[in-house]
Amino acid sequence: MSSGPMTGYDVGKQFSTSVGHVWHAPDSQIYPELRKMEAEGLLKGEQIPWGNRGATKTEYTLTLAGEAALREWQAQPLSYVRDRNPARLKAAYFEWAPPGAAAIQLRAHAAHYQEQKVQAIQMIDELESRTNSTLARRLARFPGTGHERIVRFKIFAYQGTVAHAEQEIEWAERGLRLLDELGDLQQPDDNR
Repeated sequence: MSSGPMTGYDVGKQFSTSVGHVWHAPDSQIYPELRKMEAEGLLKGEQIPWGNRGATKTEYTLTLAGEAALREWQAQPLSYVRDRNPARLKAAYFEWAPPGAAAIQLRAHAAHYQEQKVQAIQMIDELESRTNSTLARRLARFPGTGHERIVRFKIFAYQGTVAHAEQEIEWAERGLRLLDELGDLQQPDDNR
């Protein structure tokens, strides 16, 4: 919304093509949150024409109160919660996996993060070249003197995604080397 008025559909689309690489939000979460934010005065909803049969859809705009809340949220340090990492939990019990299952899991983990890395690098390229449509909308709303700051912070966020993906890939590769050293782990019955 900070890049301009959007419908719920637009928000979902923006999530999938921009911040969706760093924060997942399904449609089932987006629409209720938009209505909640409107009720709290953070967004203003306006019915706009949609289609050719007199239908409408709601387009949301960030209010001054919404901008203030966004700035306040940015001013507060994060409250970190204890990590719940299903891949690490599963790895802690790989001795119970049938032969080959742990290797399949680790290869899938590496492939998932390789895809995340590719997507983040593509986003960085779009940000650097300023060809990303969401970024273009945002830049159009702010004076040129702030453009470098906007672009560089976005790039910084995606560089964090790349670094995290590389760390996860390396962790999976270390796990595969460990499986190789252990002969793909022993049968569960041998460890009881």
